[in-house]
Amino acid sequence: MIIGSDPKAQYLALKQEIDQAIGNVLASGRYVLGDETNEFEREFADYIGTGHCIGVGNGTDALELALRACGVGQGDEVITVSHTAVATVAAIVQSGATPVLIDVDPNSYTMSIDQLEPALSENTKAIIPVHLYGHPAHMPALMKLVEGTDIRVIEDCAQAHGAAIEGKKVGNFGDIACFSFYPTKNLSAIGDGGAVTTSDSALAKQLRLLREYGWEERFHSSQLGRNSRLDEIQAAILRVKLRHLDEFNLARKNIAKIYNEKLSELGLGLPNCEASYEHVYHQYVIRSQKRDALLKSLGEAKILAGIHYPLPVHRQAAYAEMAIMSGDLSTTDTLCDEILSLPIYPELGQQVHDVVAGVKAFHH
Repeated sequence: MIIGSDPKAQYLALKQEIDQAIGNVLASGRYVLGDETNEFEREFADYIGTGHCIGVGNGTDALELALRACGVGQGDEVITVSHTAVATVAAIVQSGATPVLIDVDPNSYTMSIDQLEPALSENTKAIIPVHLYGHPAHMPALMKLVEGTDIRVIEDCAQAHGAAIEGKKVGNFGDIACFSFYPTKNLSAIGDGGAVTTSDSALAKQLRLLREYGWEERFHSSQLGRNSRLDEIQAAILRVKLRHLDEFNLARKNIAKIYNEKLSELGLGLPNCEASYEHVYHQYVIRSQKRDALLKSLGEAKILAGIHYPLPVHRQAAYAEMAIMSGDLSTTDTLCDEILSLPIYPELGQQVHDVVAGVKAFHH
């Protein structure tokens, strides 16, 4: 059986380091917002290139708290894409704002800049570009578009740890950026975890208040906050894995290179990586007009491919009536009928060739 991702394989690869890190936390007696979290925040901010990193409970919390730190709330509109994990839009709704959903670029699968400008209104308070599958959104063009406005840019980096444009890491383009450390991510915890990065000291201060009850000092809430803290064990694990992140991303790129070379003659839509963009292949997503039949064939060969995502947010019952659909979403609708995520993770190794064989067998 070849599975789509394998968090346990990464634990086994780093078992000695991770076990030692967990043991150190257990022996310390400090389990929430201690030295491990402080050090991880410093190290991850350095890696991304921002002045601050604030650890939180998960990636969805990161987005919601980022929105709240930017003053987003009732009556505001936040523009994002419909082709994304539902968490992106769920966070907007939880902040009290209205999601405005636009289409994606057919090559990068990230926010269409052409569709962004017509979606702007006097109520637009923020934009959330999603660096989907590990490919950066078109940040230089986006930032130029909002230059001179009060619109906040909140990057959704949940699938793009280490991705970059001309050497500059995603998470360091907008006003603030959000990361998830779910166990299948490129940088993953063994459980839930998330973080927000920013170089705006005022936003960083606000985030630290919001993640812990609005406390200026312990037990004294200066504003409404919540409990969303990255725990010490997860922070310790993330510190271990951060040291290996570039190595793991390189392994993903090498797997993607094999897929690109071996599948290029089958008439499939293969991932594009734009010049000067660094794709970190959280997912390796192909397109096929026979997607469902291919998925079934791979399953029969004990290869578990996936669909990320089968139903766009604008067609989901929970959000269809509360979101504003802006412009033509035909690319998103077409993608969701054709996309298929092939197995990819750093420890996949030679099994990549078995996946290739399975895809080729379907086409011959």
